[in-house]
Amino acid sequence: MPNDGVAQNHGRNLEADASAAVVRLILRRKASRPLKAVAEMFTMGPGNKDHHPALRCAVGVFVPLITLTLLGRLDLAVFASFGAFTGIYGRNEPHSVRFRSQLRAGGFMLLIILLATLMARAAHAGGLDGAAYSWLLTAATTLVAGACSVVVAAWRLRPGGSLFHIFAFAAIASITVQPPLWEAMLVAVGTTVFCLLIGMSARVLKSHRTPWKRPPPIRHTPAERRAMWLEGGGYLIAAGLAGTIATLVGERLGFGHTYWAMVAAVVPLVGHSTRHRVSRGIQRIAGTVLGLVLLAGILWLNPAPWAMVLVIAACQFGAEMFIARQYLVAQVFVTPLALIATLLAAPVDPALLLRDRIIETVIGAAVGVAVVVAPALWRCMRAAEEVA
Repeated sequence: MPNDGVAQNHGRNLEADASAAVVRLILRRKASRPLKAVAEMFTMGPGNKDHHPALRCAVGVFVPLITLTLLGRLDLAVFASFGAFTGIYGRNEPHSVRFRSQLRAGGFMLLIILLATLMARAAHAGGLDGAAYSWLLTAATTLVAGACSVVVAAWRLRPGGSLFHIFAFAAIASITVQPPLWEAMLVAVGTTVFCLLIGMSARVLKSHRTPWKRPPPIRHTPAERRAMWLEGGGYLIAAGLAGTIATLVGERLGFGHTYWAMVAAVVPLVGHSTRHRVSRGIQRIAGTVLGLVLLAGILWLNPAPWAMVLVIAACQFGAEMFIARQYLVAQVFVTPLALIATLLAAPVDPALLLRDRIIETVIGAAVGVAVVVAPALWRCMRAAEEVA
């Protein structure tokens, strides 16, 4: 019997030591997570012939914009810029799949552009004042965020999400003096077709062709459909919350471009883990700050319109070179790209533009991170309750 008691005590001690070792291992892993997250923010991913899609996107935006510059019609530049988003999709897909992706993405973007300009014209015709229109724009852009996210997921377009659609819809709907509808849509359609041709341009060289066969139909499992609608709900909540906060704060502090907050809010929603999504939100803020410094230097040189178009093309190239490898670096190029395009279409005080950009980005990224972290915290609380 005494020997049995000693054996039992020894067994308990072994179990206690093993439990303590497991606890120490878990604590060490948890302690290393913040350091690993910081390291990932500054890690450059491997390349995958990124200069090919980068060059296609740069040419796709440069040619339409330089044409409008020579024609003296920079009021149409924003329509060309968003039509050029067609080239962003299907970057490394076979030609037949890329054509389907770009055709769908380009056609869908044209619909968003049309709806945006029609809403702006209807509000102007109805005599809606600025404050009321700001809330209408926020509500409409929120619906666009959720609906476009579902459509993009259903078509399995890459990049995923509705960031580009939010940006295009809100930016065009914010233009107070709209150009003739047929001119705006002609530029958008022409740019979209041009980008489709560029996307297929590699087929001129036999060595660069990929087999042309009909892409298989897209089918979704019940789990995928559920995930699509949940993702759409996340975009709806993040964009709507960020837009509401930005509009309220903007009314008090007197700044505009509240849709930039909505764009920044959906950035953290893309990612394979909560840590990765939070990192994207932080990278959005850090990259925007660095991008604003770069933009300030560019504007200090006071470049001519044709030179600004060259800068846009160069920034588009840089953004596509790094967007899949290091989001922070890509954001350094995206910031001057977006703001210079805005300045070309509607010249405003650059200082106010820079101020609005950083405030809106901080608001939006903070909301996006909160939307991402909230479900994870809820799951942790539920797990702790079950263990208790």
